[in-house]
Amino acid sequence: MQDFLITSDTMNRAELYAWNLSREDVQFALFYINGDIDTYHGRINDVDSIQWCELTPINENCFYSYVCQEYTESETAFFQAFAELSLVVVPPLVYSAEGWLDVTIVGRDEALSKLVDALERRAGIEVDVREIGTYDRRLGTVIGCLTERQLDAMETATEIGYYSVPRQASLSAVAAELGVANSTASELLRRGESRLMSRLIGSSN
Repeated sequence: MQDFLITSDTMNRAELYAWNLSREDVQFALFYINGDIDTYHGRINDVDSIQWCELTPINENCFYSYVCQEYTESETAFFQAFAELSLVVVPPLVYSAEGWLDVTIVGRDEALSKLVDALERRAGIEVDVREIGTYDRRLGTVIGCLTERQLDAMETATEIGYYSVPRQASLSAVAAELGVANSTASELLRRGESRLMSRLIGSSN
């Protein structure tokens, strides 16, 4: 199912918001999905380890997926590594388009070092440490409402100065960086901006 979330053209973004591991036979998880709900429903029904799944639409593009799933061998090794080292996983866990599961972890330095070894050696999971520092997240993420293309466009626009005051890059420059037409870049930015403002202000646009 993870491969489907990452590779399917109908899935734009997937985030694991919360999970319950209190039972030994099954786990419960809440996902936020940006993608086609019908395609997702058809695919998840074919997964043998899924006992049941309840989908709740948010709007035409996004929905929640509440899942009861049996543990797989790799998942057992994954969660066991965290439990043994007394580490805290900070949600959401994000499934990226590049095939990674992006995870923020809080814990002591020595425990984090041991975790990398445990995941690679025991669970066979490739680990890429992208940032180490003091944890500080006073504001929750709002970018979960964006598609991958919208997020990429807005990140690119920010990096080259499109949103700077005064503006340091034109729409044409953003389009050139993305390798798309001006109209496409404009559409991606406008839709992304609309979704971000709707999430921040609480509108239902």
